[in-house]
Amino acid sequence: MAMATTDTQKQQQSELHTKLWSMANDLRGNMDASEFKSYILGLIFYRYLSEKVETKVAELLKDDVGYDYKKAWRDPEMHDALAQELRNILGYVIEPQYLFSSLIQVINRGEYDNSILSKAIKGLATSTLGTSSQEDFEGLFEDMDLDSSKLGKEMKTRSALMAKIIVGIANINFKSKDSEIDVLGDAYEYMIGQFAASAGKKAGEFYTPQQVSKILAKIVTIGKADLLNVYDPCCGSGSLLLRVSKETKVRRFFGQELTSTTYNLARMNMLLHDVPYQNFSIINDDTLEKPHFLGELFEAVVSNPPYSAHWSADKKFLEDDRFSSYGRLAPKTKADWAFVLHMLYYLKDTGTLAVVLPHGVLFRGAAEEIIRRAVIEKNYLDAVIGLPANLFYGTSIPTVILVFKKNRPTKDILFIDASKDFLNGKNQNYLRDEDVEKIVNTISERKNIEKYSHLASEPEVKENEYNLNIPRYVDTFEEEEPIDLAEVQKELKKVNVEIREVTKKLNEYLKELGLEELE
Repeated sequence: MAMATTDTQKQQQSELHTKLWSMANDLRGNMDASEFKSYILGLIFYRYLSEKVETKVAELLKDDVGYDYKKAWRDPEMHDALAQELRNILGYVIEPQYLFSSLIQVINRGEYDNSILSKAIKGLATSTLGTSSQEDFEGLFEDMDLDSSKLGKEMKTRSALMAKIIVGIANINFKSKDSEIDVLGDAYEYMIGQFAASAGKKAGEFYTPQQVSKILAKIVTIGKADLLNVYDPCCGSGSLLLRVSKETKVRRFFGQELTSTTYNLARMNMLLHDVPYQNFSIINDDTLEKPHFLGELFEAVVSNPPYSAHWSADKKFLEDDRFSSYGRLAPKTKADWAFVLHMLYYLKDTGTLAVVLPHGVLFRGAAEEIIRRAVIEKNYLDAVIGLPANLFYGTSIPTVILVFKKNRPTKDILFIDASKDFLNGKNQNYLRDEDVEKIVNTISERKNIEKYSHLASEPEVKENEYNLNIPRYVDTFEEEEPIDLAEVQKELKKVNVEIREVTKKLNEYLKELGLEELE
């Protein structure tokens, strides 16, 4: 786990964020945030991969006196062995002339154009062909279109702009008391957060605010010193998966993501956070229509799926093992419960599932009511947590976290109303650390707290006809103090006397000025 951030590191992060945002502003006039993120994040990632190669080569050549990477690469006897070692350990190769540091030298000599960066990226991709890492590196830079007219009409203009970004990224000090990757990862997450904030809903679909991620991660790791695996069926940029690894050791990460741009971000994010390519599997496909990892079961499942998404709800899914035992399919225009059932299917008997959803899942009728009832009767629902409104980029709606477990010792359900605990921000609300801890502790201890949480019995939920709307279970009503009418009347008389005295004084002034008096 990362150490607490010191004041010095906070200052370093602040400077780093300022530089990153300055580079974003160089591109901002030409394209929108969802486009220019690809260039900055892509180059941050390329620098990271490049420095990883330099570090590894230095290790491999430490006993070969007089040899640096360039000399070893030119030596026929060493070339193949070196390339094979890099493929085995890192999963890819970047040739000496295409290292990030080499690109800086070319820029300083005034010889850079975008064709050099194109060759560098193509060379990296080619180095993985036919290896076990091919799928993890394939198409990672495809969103970084170096020939886009949005970078400039002429090759010279486009190259000058990219050179400026490369130098900007080179001038950022990623070194710190913490391991390099922590600082680089923070920078990367900051950029994703900034783009989510400025690009609105489109970006918000793949960015879960850090504090919400923290709640999910802490819930699924309660009592777990080690997780064999963790799964997110709508993994976006992978931030939720990685957040779980900050709470406990995770051996393998699994995710599926429909949007190809976001899928690329997830794979970059894994590698940036030092997860070896052998330890993650991220798939680019439609989770509900074409599920992957069938046959796998996961110790932890976390997700923030798109709210009330559309799906086919094809009748064939009534025969699908994921949905067949719940009586109905989720509606075509609201796939929320389809995502829940999909995740339950992949959940180990000893595992925990935590998912963020819109409030409607708690009380909507028709097919959703039948599914909700079936899930509760199977005794899978463990807790319902109401979050404050306006926490997420691009949507102000309040959300809930549902927690599921399969082998539960009791049939009660814990309800938490955390909707009033937050810090009010300019554009959105924020959960404080104490708000997160309060939720997690209440979940862990499963306790009743007046006006905050309630452990509802099975008969209580049945009595409410399986409606899970939180106010039915947690009474947050604040009784107003009784009004003393005699005291109010006394105050009114006093105010009336004061008004008469002020009016009298004002009329004296108005009379002196020859103006019309007040009545």
